[in-house]
Amino acid sequence: MQYRCACITKQKAAGEAAAERFSNRRTLLRHLCDRYFSTFDILYILMEYMLTKKRTIALAVAAILFALFVGESAFGQSGSTVFSTNVSVTGDTSVIGALSKGSGTFVIDHPLDPKNKLLYHSFVESPDVKNIYDGVATLDAHGEAMITLPKYFLALNGDFRYLGTPLGEPMPNLHLTGEVAKRFWLFGTPVVRIAGGAPGGSVSWQVTGIRHDPYIQANPIVPEVEKGPDAPLDKGEFLFEGYAQ
Repeated sequence: MQYRCACITKQKAAGEAAAERFSNRRTLLRHLCDRYFSTFDILYILMEYMLTKKRTIALAVAAILFALFVGESAFGQSGSTVFSTNVSVTGDTSVIGALSKGSGTFVIDHPLDPKNKLLYHSFVESPDVKNIYDGVATLDAHGEAMITLPKYFLALNGDFRYLGTPLGEPMPNLHLTGEVAKRFWLFGTPVVRIAGGAPGGSVSWQVTGIRHDPYIQANPIVPEVEKGPDAPLDKGEFLFEGYAQ
């Protein structure tokens, strides 16, 4: 009899402990939903169902991670996720669409003092969707050089711009023989030819192009946009509060 009572007591205690664990889990899940999202009753019900039906906790964790990464857009709320604090990503990140920012840099360990310092460099920015290609060409015995550009250059770019600077000595007759063109008229890799330089000399060159691929034509970058309902901010609101002063 005493043994049976002891077993019943242990089972009751185990049941109460399990109920408390479930309550704690449910409270935690509800807190996460309320903390990070405005309306996530559907997700909450899903996770509670998995716990009550003794589904593996890994499914609940997966659901939480799904919610954290997808945000309200998964349930048709705002269509976007807004982070109001700093976010760090370790690993590769891909963005399918436009990326808008107040500023941008790369950051690496400082090459001269990697133990104690970081090195930041800003992005090169422009109102144009501009691609930059550059290098140093060595001129042949006739003072000429042929610069080979990537095979996709003409398919990706248009509206070209050119720069050429002789290195080490003046070259008053340095010039391009023409614009970027395929090497063999209708065939071959795109090239640009330099002439009029000093035999054996070196020339620093740069070619830029404006993207005209189908994606950018369908999704052009508009440099100036009026604030309002269709913009990230309404009139009178500021991304940087320093303008409000």
